[in-house]
Amino acid sequence: MYLVDQLLRTFGHDVAREGLLKTPERVARFLTEYLGPRELLPITTFSAEGMNEMVVVRAIPFYSLCEHHLLPFFGTASVGYVPSDRIVGLSKIPRIVRHFARGLQNQERLAQNVADYLDAALVPKGVGVILHARHLCMEMRGVAIAGAVTTTSALRGVFIDDGRARREFLDFDAKDGH
Repeated sequence: MYLVDQLLRTFGHDVAREGLLKTPERVARFLTEYLGPRELLPITTFSAEGMNEMVVVRAIPFYSLCEHHLLPFFGTASVGYVPSDRIVGLSKIPRIVRHFARGLQNQERLAQNVADYLDAALVPKGVGVILHARHLCMEMRGVAIAGAVTTTSALRGVFIDDGRARREFLDFDAKDGH
């Protein structure tokens, strides 16, 4: 809290002003939530029972902090996989995205982290992750262009090797209007 107080003072703000009285405390809570250590508990998987069609969860909102400027970037994720022997409860996929979005991050690594985690946990025939995000570091500073969307992907297995599977996954993602 002391450092936030000092930052505000450095830029000429009156930290005794009513609107700023609790700001250092609020910022400290936020930074603790987003930057503090976090444990991702192992996910429970289930038998795929012969199911071998694509599973896609799309339009998953996420929020992260750019490691270069400490400004937010936010958007949506589409995450899909083709099971081999195991599946995962659908609610776990947004939790995995949220887990890896926390901390100081870049969009490219975020996509890779989610894909790598699901690939290791499920050993599926393929995993695909597509992220669409707006970066406040681009919108508020530097080029200062509002509304630009950056798209990144991380593809594994059949999403690389099988053109039909890749197109099907990309078509699912396109349903979000990207």
